[in-house]
Parts: sequence; structure tokens; C-alpha cells
Amino acid sequence: MNTLFSSDVYLNAIETHGYTVIQNALVTELVNDLITDCHRINPHFSLAGIGRLNDLQIDKTIRKDKTFWFDGSSQAQLTYQAIMESIKTTLNRNLFIGLFDYECHYAKYTQGDFYKKHIDAFKGRSNRVFTTVLYLNTPKQGGELVIYKPKSKEVEIVIKPTAGTLVMFESERFAHEVLPAVDERYSIAGWFRKNASISGIIDPPR
Repeated sequence: MNTLFSSDVYLNAIETHGYTVIQNALVTELVNDLITDCHRINPHFSLAGIGRLNDLQIDKTIRKDKTFWFDGSSQAQLTYQAIMESIKTTLNRNLFIGLFDYECHYAKYTQGDFYKKHIDAFKGRSNRVFTTVLYLNTPKQGGELVIYKPKSKEVEIVIKPTAGTLVMFESERFAHEVLPAVDERYSIAGWFRKNASISGIIDPPR
């Protein structure tokens, strides 16, 4: 077992609040393996973009983090993806929402990096249903995740990055931002998606 929580923990919270924060969600060994994997592929991180495919662009006034999309090149990545697949199956069985797949990337925030307030669902496409964030280290300062109340400027919750904490929330419902990092911050950002295909063409990831 690589997880330390039951499905009731996140199902009840999501149904009631639309989000959940699970501390110590994964065993320490897996979290350590994932951060080690981050360091392994460190030279291959690239500046994160905004949008997708032909609409992808780099805008440092909106976000400055660096990312590396999972490529299945380590056992740690495969194990994490298997955990997310299990969660996807549980969500579908209990909430009847037809999740199709899961995509994720490592995210690295160095001093001064941020991601301004935004919604994860792409404009005109509602394929991203739930956003997940797993923290891989515990910075002393900075890099907090701020989740806002739906359709409001009021803050719902501020989450301090803590290794092993898993956050999950409805992608279209909650605007959120990452405050400027002071210490280096590593996490995995991911999305459970529906297939928003058009004319039989499978909606691509990212």
C-alpha cells in the first residue's frame, strides 16, 4: 500500500465542499522516490506555458514555474499514476462523472516564481474536472496555494506546501493561485479529465 487514506476521506469532502486536503496521503518512501525523480530529470524542466497545443504561450507575468510532464521513465512515476488511476475509478463509481484519463507533470518553483489567479479548465472546453496537487517537499517560506470561493474574490483556503499532502478540487469551480516562492518548491500538478472529443477525435492531453 502506497496510500495512507481511505476513499471516504476525499469522497465526503468533495461532495460537501468541492475540494479536499489530505495530509500524509502517501507513504514517505514514495514521496522520497518522487522527489529523487525530480532531481534526476532536473535539467529537463522547462518554462511552463499557458493554454494548449496551438494556443500554448509563455507569459512570465502570469506564471514563472517550470514543469516536466510525466513520461513513464521511472517506477516512481508509474506508481503515482497507478494511484491516480485507482482514485479515478473510485470517483467514477461513486460520483458517476465519467472521468476519461489523468495527466500530470512535476512543477518546480524557485525563488520568486508564482502562478497568478486562474481557472484550470481551458476556455471553451470542460475536459478538466478535478485538479490535484501533491507536494513533494516542505519549503520554509512561500509557495502557498490559495483557493478562492466560487465566483468570488474571497479566499476559501490557503494551503502551505507540506511534503506528502494531496489537494484535490473541482477544476472549473475554484479559481486559485500559487504565491511567490521563497524556498524551492516541488509538487505534482495533475488533472482528471473527461473526453471532450469532437467528431470522434479524442481530445488530446495538456
